[in-house]
Amino acid sequence: MTITVTNLRNEDGVVRACMTRDEDRFPRCQDSTQGYRAVVPAGQATTLRFNNVTPGTYAIALLHDENDDGRANRVLGMMPREGFGFSNDAPVNMGPPDFEDAAIEVGTTSLHQTIRMRYML
Repeated sequence: MTITVTNLRNEDGVVRACMTRDEDRFPRCQDSTQGYRAVVPAGQATTLRFNNVTPGTYAIALLHDENDDGRANRVLGMMPREGFGFSNDAPVNMGPPDFEDAAIEVGTTSLHQTIRMRYML
């Protein structure tokens, strides 16, 4: 699985990526045993790879953690201060997309997704 990341606004911090089959853990992927995670310096995050992925239905979430504090910082507890992106460029309406909107089918051949980072501020 290869992910091309576009629209990073700077090279500060890291890009955190998670790819999970666990609908209940998407988009944070915390404690998910059905997925893959990666943390890459933002300056090197134009291409991310997950190798030897077990076939199945997954959703991908990216966070541009500009201050590298391990969490998605928010303004007034609601609006994301840092960049984010999802597989299928899934729509964001008053919160993260549903798993189904971001779901992709991973088989036994190589797959490519382009994920556009979005910034609210």
